[in-house]
Amino acid sequence: MTHDEILSQLQPVFQQVFDDASIQVARGTTAADVEGWDSLTHIQLIAAVEKHFGVKFKLGEIMKFKNVGDLVDCVAKHKG
Repeated sequence: MTHDEILSQLQPVFQQVFDDASIQVARGTTAADVEGWDSLTHIQLIAAVEKHFGVKFKLGEIMKFKNVGDLVDCVAKHKG
């Protein structure tokens, strides 16, 4: 699975978690770029991503996420 494929699959996950069909995510997208992305929705997002891709992140990995690109890279590592 390529990074572009992962990113394209993340789009509907973000839209569902944030209940906003207009959200567009890119590798550089951060929590500051998405309205309503707080600590609670972050947990919901991580859980939804884990479920969608069938992966389980370690806490240390989650703590290092600075943007969507880091999330994509971590999914790719787990799916690789």
